[in-house]
Amino acid sequence: MPDMVFKGIEIVGTSEQSFTHAIEVAVSRARQTLHNLSWFVVQEQRGGLQQGRLEYQVTLRVYFKLDSAENPGEAGESGTA
Repeated sequence: MPDMVFKGIEIVGTSEQSFTHAIEVAVSRARQTLHNLSWFVVQEQRGGLQQGRLEYQVTLRVYFKLDSAENPGEAGESGTA
């Protein structure tokens, strides 16, 4: 396996259903603009109230493989690496 480098960014997902759904929302959205997502770490869970309704909030750190020098455009953020 060749040497690889990964980058991690922090994102926050929200849901009115559950913490699990907030994670699913965040990862689903990240997959639209980040390529080769490899793993995530839940850093924080918290709740809020929006107009009297519960809101579940989850802070995640998601990691993705950076483009290799030999194969630019293979992975990473859309338009950047």
